[in-house]
Amino acid sequence: MPIISSQYRPPSWFKGRHLQTIVPVLFRKVIGVDLRRERIDTPDGDFLDLDWSRDSAHSNVRKIAILSHGLEGSSRQPYMLGMAKTLNEAGWDTLSWNFRGCGGEINNKVRFYHAGYSDDLALVIEYVRKTSTYKQIALIGFSLGGSMTLKYLGENNNRLPSEITHAVVFSVPGDLGACCEELSSTTFQKNIYQQRFLDSMKDKLTQKIAQYPDYLSHLDLEQIQSIEDFDNAFTSPLWGFQDALDYYRKCSCNQFVPEIRLPTLIVNAQNDPILHPDFHPVEQCHQHKCVYLELPPEGGHLGFVCDCLHLNLWSEQRTVEFLKTG
Repeated sequence: MPIISSQYRPPSWFKGRHLQTIVPVLFRKVIGVDLRRERIDTPDGDFLDLDWSRDSAHSNVRKIAILSHGLEGSSRQPYMLGMAKTLNEAGWDTLSWNFRGCGGEINNKVRFYHAGYSDDLALVIEYVRKTSTYKQIALIGFSLGGSMTLKYLGENNNRLPSEITHAVVFSVPGDLGACCEELSSTTFQKNIYQQRFLDSMKDKLTQKIAQYPDYLSHLDLEQIQSIEDFDNAFTSPLWGFQDALDYYRKCSCNQFVPEIRLPTLIVNAQNDPILHPDFHPVEQCHQHKCVYLELPPEGGHLGFVCDCLHLNLWSEQRTVEFLKTG
């Protein structure tokens, strides 16, 4: 307690870490979500793109869920759209925010985002509080966005806005260094998952070099062959870390979990092909009073498919269920 037994069971023929991870990304289509974009400025002269989805069936909705996507994702990912749709149907408005450089347009500053930069999440929360009348706020995070959410909750435990009542996160890399190690551990994963991330990250870095040649023209993209290489060459020096390992050590979210003081659900599949199996926050959650850890045997990374025909995800209904708890 509160490590809880999971009720998730995938369809009998839809098992396996890679099938669960890849198929929803490539083939799931979510319709019926009306996203309305708003751009807000950041204090350092940059911008964030926010995508609102409102519950049209209820005119006086007083609760909202703020959704944070994963590494190199966006508000348009199927898991983000599916969660927004499910929450709308359950009576919640949603705000899916895009990390810097992830909203379809490269951001202004030389830096974009990293796993530990929770300042932008805090900015989005404050914007919602100041411009809306919601009485309840839930934080929902996916993968890197889940890590960022847990870090925000832990480091702000004594000064959280009173409107924030729950948090739910899925497929969270509790130890960033171990996650990078896992991504590079096999030929299949290195060629499929890590390369997919790297292609997107290096494309943005190419745009950044064009934007800021005086700062970045020394970088050799051919030498960046892993996420750790990217973080050593770009992330760490621009954000003031000694190197990638220093960045991972200071920003990994497991260390912040013991400080969380509101009902929080962490769901990590035991067969996740991206997360290191030895670094789920079991020890941190074992005696915790309000952080619940759920470790279903199946699910892959942000998979949790429960309906093979429409590729609906169990994680969405699990979120609605948890948000009803006291």
